[in-house]
Amino acid sequence: MPTTAPHALSDVTASDGTLRRFLHGLPGVDAVGLEARAASLGTRSIKTTAKAYAIDLAISMVDLTTLEGADTPGKVRALGAKAVRPDPTDRTTPATAAVCVYPDMVATAKEAVAGSTVKVASVATAFPAGRAPIAVKLADVREAVAAGADEIDMVIDRGAFLAGHYLKVYDEITAVKEACGTSARLKVIFETGELSTYDNIRRASWLGMLAGADFIKTSTGKVAVNATPANTLLMLEAVRDFRAQTGVQVGVKPAGGIRTSKDAIKFLVLVNETAGEDWLDNHWFRFGASSLLNDLLMQRQKLATGRYSGPDYVTVD
Repeated sequence: MPTTAPHALSDVTASDGTLRRFLHGLPGVDAVGLEARAASLGTRSIKTTAKAYAIDLAISMVDLTTLEGADTPGKVRALGAKAVRPDPTDRTTPATAAVCVYPDMVATAKEAVAGSTVKVASVATAFPAGRAPIAVKLADVREAVAAGADEIDMVIDRGAFLAGHYLKVYDEITAVKEACGTSARLKVIFETGELSTYDNIRRASWLGMLAGADFIKTSTGKVAVNATPANTLLMLEAVRDFRAQTGVQVGVKPAGGIRTSKDAIKFLVLVNETAGEDWLDNHWFRFGASSLLNDLLMQRQKLATGRYSGPDYVTVD
């Protein structure tokens, strides 16, 4: 993944003016049409065999997350064990994609998932507010990478973005991408609930991709409005169109508010119908969640046995 804009669009980041013209020249979003399409796709029904496949796919796409001030090494180790083997009674259950923790817990998480396919993601850049000097943000990233983080989830400076300082946001993302080196993929969090309009979400999506994001991510999960079908659909359209123009594929991660298997399957339908099958893989699509995995496991058990297990069937994170 390039650390700067792909050649086909490199001229649009030459100055603040050219970047502004490009971003404000993107087609305006038809909010009514966007929400109607998201709602329509959410009504699709799938057969039992397809549902079993979708549940396993969704489990494999979960970034199992704990981002609390009260996090302890013991809690992170337990989370790592659950990510590696979500259902200890059924070895056919896929592992999750990653665990997501604060930078100071990366080393503990790496030990917990050692020898498995599970990645360790770390939030960084003064998560969740992103209010810190750039030197502090980069130190945050470098510390996480040095501790072994496979992925960095950064937050953009929403104040700079909303003030129209697009090149500042672009430069910050490229600096973080450079700090990730070659060992860590970069997810760029927009905090869509604070961007106010769908047009801003579209602009932020293109800005993040131009700056070298490996993933674009809706939210921190720390505000009132997080991932929704509509804002995720909009971001899926952006990555689809970006690849069509540049040949570069970028992943999408909705985060926050996705709690049930029914929710997850709706999002997978959005992926399939909008971006296409190339994104139906945990290398290109993730769920940022904590409680979602438990519901997926209970639904999986119901499909296998015909009985719906209670909440005591799964661990409480």
